[in-house]
Amino acid sequence: MTTLALKIPPPVIALGCAAGMYFLAENTLLYGLGPLWTLPAAIGLALIGIGFDLAGVLAFRRHRTTINPLHPENTRHLVTGGVYRISRNPMYVGMAILLLAWTVYLESPAALLGLVAFIAYITRFQIIPEESLLAQHFGADFEAYRQRVRRWL
Repeated sequence: MTTLALKIPPPVIALGCAAGMYFLAENTLLYGLGPLWTLPAAIGLALIGIGFDLAGVLAFRRHRTTINPLHPENTRHLVTGGVYRISRNPMYVGMAILLLAWTVYLESPAALLGLVAFIAYITRFQIIPEESLLAQHFGADFEAYRQRVRRWL
């Protein structure tokens, strides 16, 4: 495991990416959907992102397992139902969709770089280490789940 693995909370990474996206939007050309579509599209995407986040958190709460991404070793149950049938990482998917909503709101194609950076960072320094720990903890059950459900969508 690298020194960055599981060290920075994913919401902090998302906020950092959002700030970088704002900087990019302020310093590059803008290209939006038009005034009638930008805000509704951003709000619609944000609601979908929040839905993924909440569904993931509620599923973990129902199974009485940790939602702390810095300590996946404390996981007591492998959650595979509900939104976890669609994605192995719905909370990260939700954050990514929120960043996509932010991109639409900013009307900046350059801001997509923040979304790409978020996905790359979270995959490398959060998801891969989590999956390694889950594979050790849940063995064949996690491997079967991993084969059945995609990492993102």
